[in-house]
Amino acid sequence: MLGAVFAAILAGVALVRRDPSVTVPARLKRGVEENAPSRNVSSCPGYILSSLSETKNGLTAQLSMAGQACNAFGHDIVNLTLEVTYETKERLHVNIYDTAKTHFTIPPDVIPLAGAGEHARAAEESELEFHHESQPFAFWITRRSEPDAQPLFDTRLKSLPSTPIPPVITSDDSTALDGFPLVFEDQYLQLTSALPLGANIYGLGEVLASSGFRRDIGTNGGVGTVQAMWARDIPDPVDENVYGSHPIYLEHRYDATTRRSQSHGVFHFSAAASDTLLLTPPSSPVSLVQYRAVGGTLDFYFFSGPSPQKVIEQYGELVGFPTWQPAWGFGFHLCRWGYRDVNETREQVAKMREADIPLEVMWNDIDLYHALRDFTTDPVSFPADEMRDFIGELTASKQHYIPILDAGIAVLVNSSDEYPPYERGAELDVFIKSLDGTDYLGQVWPGYTVFPDWFADNTQAYWTEALGNWSDLGLNYSGIWLDMNEPSSFCVGSCGTGANLTAATIPDQFFPGTPGNLVTDYPEGYNSTIWGPSGNITINGTLTFGNDSAQNVDIHTKRDFDDSELDVDLNSPPYAIHNGDGMLSAHTVSTNATHANGMVELDVHNMWGVMEEKATHRALLDVHPGKRPFIISRSTFPSSGRWTGHWLGDNISKWRYMHLSIQGMLQFQLFQIPFVGADTCGFQGNTDEELCNRWMQLSAFMPFFRNHNVRSALPQEPYRWDSVAEASRTAIGIRYSLLPYWYTLFANASMYGTPPIRALFFEFPDEPELFEVDRQFLIGHDILVTPVLTPNVSTVDGIFPGQGRVAWRDWYTHDAVDAAVSANTTLQASLGHINVHVREGAAILLHEKPAYTIADTRDGPYSLLVIQSDDGHAFGTAYIDDGETVPPTPNTTLTITARKGAVTIHANGDFEIGQKLDSLTVLNAASAKPRSVTIDGVPSAHWTFEAGLGRLNVSAMGISLNKASIVAWE
Repeated sequence: MLGAVFAAILAGVALVRRDPSVTVPARLKRGVEENAPSRNVSSCPGYILSSLSETKNGLTAQLSMAGQACNAFGHDIVNLTLEVTYETKERLHVNIYDTAKTHFTIPPDVIPLAGAGEHARAAEESELEFHHESQPFAFWITRRSEPDAQPLFDTRLKSLPSTPIPPVITSDDSTALDGFPLVFEDQYLQLTSALPLGANIYGLGEVLASSGFRRDIGTNGGVGTVQAMWARDIPDPVDENVYGSHPIYLEHRYDATTRRSQSHGVFHFSAAASDTLLLTPPSSPVSLVQYRAVGGTLDFYFFSGPSPQKVIEQYGELVGFPTWQPAWGFGFHLCRWGYRDVNETREQVAKMREADIPLEVMWNDIDLYHALRDFTTDPVSFPADEMRDFIGELTASKQHYIPILDAGIAVLVNSSDEYPPYERGAELDVFIKSLDGTDYLGQVWPGYTVFPDWFADNTQAYWTEALGNWSDLGLNYSGIWLDMNEPSSFCVGSCGTGANLTAATIPDQFFPGTPGNLVTDYPEGYNSTIWGPSGNITINGTLTFGNDSAQNVDIHTKRDFDDSELDVDLNSPPYAIHNGDGMLSAHTVSTNATHANGMVELDVHNMWGVMEEKATHRALLDVHPGKRPFIISRSTFPSSGRWTGHWLGDNISKWRYMHLSIQGMLQFQLFQIPFVGADTCGFQGNTDEELCNRWMQLSAFMPFFRNHNVRSALPQEPYRWDSVAEASRTAIGIRYSLLPYWYTLFANASMYGTPPIRALFFEFPDEPELFEVDRQFLIGHDILVTPVLTPNVSTVDGIFPGQGRVAWRDWYTHDAVDAAVSANTTLQASLGHINVHVREGAAILLHEKPAYTIADTRDGPYSLLVIQSDDGHAFGTAYIDDGETVPPTPNTTLTITARKGAVTIHANGDFEIGQKLDSLTVLNAASAKPRSVTIDGVPSAHWTFEAGLGRLNVSAMGISLNKASIVAWE
């Protein structure tokens, strides 16, 4: 939460840097006095394969250095081991590691991965095939079904362009390509694969990519991509590393001859600081992906797909499927940094109710804390007894409460200071250390802080106890918001060591909104110097849009590679990855900090967030036994989805950032963290009426739906403007009616890894015009969302997938869309209206009467929307359980099928569904009015028919969903 701003403020604080000469683990010792790194891989000899032996499901071999060491960015490792395992028919594991096993690998108790199956013929039946050359060693992966097609991954020199190649990105000298050997050193690993020219690559994040969801590979006017993997607290720059690290990509290949596509995935299982380059050298017949890491191993998993959805599911099978979300989590959430006290927080709940805008969950930011300390409430502004009463009011109204929890734990500042979370942690010895064995003291909101060491034996117990005590204090929260967990620190090094601990609290005058730090920015098109601070669409009848406001200003730029930053100490490895903050220890725990098991932060930094999420999830299972933990976290890593959802960080109140939120949502479907959303209306800067209107509509169709903004910015609760309130009521009403659909999609994500939100090409993989679309998205198989992402317009362009073979119906009117084929169609989109369309063949269970809360909505009757294709077909499922119990729990799945003249519902499961199916709407049901309608063979008098839409409406049905039923007409 805007931590980067305060890191700069504290630049004048005296820093205590750790002495890199202090004893460190053997693999971290440097020999730079003897041979300085050449920083050039052209002379690196590669490796020779020998001692190959076949295993039950693969092979092992030894790799030995093929010549004299090059020591490009460290010291070459002479002996490596290759292990190839056909783990399933769809997953191939290729692991290259140092034979001595001194390089860091991710412990299996931290991130357990699925292993090889018991299938005896996995190698023979695998869709993926491993091939290799022995000297120099290289490997390539092909499909068994297409042995002569271009390999999916290919490290052979003959498949790559000739080197040396000058900087491919001319502004970045590090993109010079000196050679493509396999390099495996103590501080530098490199592996390069050819890709099809202009390959369709998705993933490799977390990032706000200027190119969109499809990554820039350096063709068609692009320059290429250098994606750094280093978790970083930074308020949403474009084309830089941000909060999480996810070294997985999906490649989607289209064959123009057959007009068919296939997808596959590549996952580098490593926590190392690294760069992943996507480049196309000039005149090269291929593009390429290159991995450059400062540690770890070359541990790769390949997924055969062949559809985008299958790749994502196969990745989930490896790292773990997403956690089950409680039903209430799909409601609307409200927060801001700047609610001064419990009364102002309570006021928001009342005003939302007065405006009849559904509010499910109320949140508090760090205003809640006493002295900005975790696990506290301020005794004056948020006294514990008043918080207990307030949360009790929410609970009585079937609403919920969530507080923030930051990463740093404040230290005691003097002998009279009392702070049990620190004292208990010190007693249990659970904090990260400096190299000399003392507690590492960083600096965050409350001043000097320590950080939990998730590798320490007692940390889980400590964390569970602290969360339990906080709840018992009166803060009976329903979930937890994990922030600043990259982890963020506002100084470099253990700056609290030897410092005056009483002088470290960040003065309030540096917070947003105070003199010298006013919030003055507005969205593109709104000029506050002319129109004042209101952000209204019109003032005195005059449109405020325009008026000399700069359009689409890019306030962030890429970091250029600076050779002067290179060093050889632990905090600055010889190869400098493209970390947006420069040195790796900037604005986080220093890379020479140590953990209980002897590991150093350089190796495990990227995992701090996922380890906190895992610990918090387990703690909440103890605090709320049997209930599904609800967690929203900022920093993520592979497998985070097993424990948490994610919000897209400290975005900006700009139209551009509303658009960027869609690619962020799509990225996290691939990363198996599907419960994701943005700070609606923007966090940083001031929003305005029009942007907030459109953004509330968009976010109502994202999994996680929260409005949150910065201290002292223009208030943006949805009741503030009448037009925003009306748009919010409409969009939330649709969202709540669709809850059975949402809930089923997320049940399938938790059981099978199926992505709930889908890029258009996920569902229509053979339509190349969709490969770059990220201004629209699909919810599941059936719902197409086309939001307005630009100001001052009343129409929006959108493409309708299917190339004319698929019919789409308007959600609101049920009219069939007269859509252009493989091109945009212009749709009406007045302010307050978001275009939503439903695919033919859909059968969607709905809540008939969306209510103010999720609980009340779920207590009401169901309805069913069926859109029959011309042959009468429609299909859908609905998963239903109690919405809160940790599975396995009683559940029932409804299967809905349609044919000409009938809709059938089958129930399978042990959950008793108390609510009835009260109404049915069938579109394209018939060309003429039916003579009769029956429900389970009994004639119904409660039906109507509209010939223009072929719409059959049946009401007053009272059907039990615990047994099979059929509605028929003739």
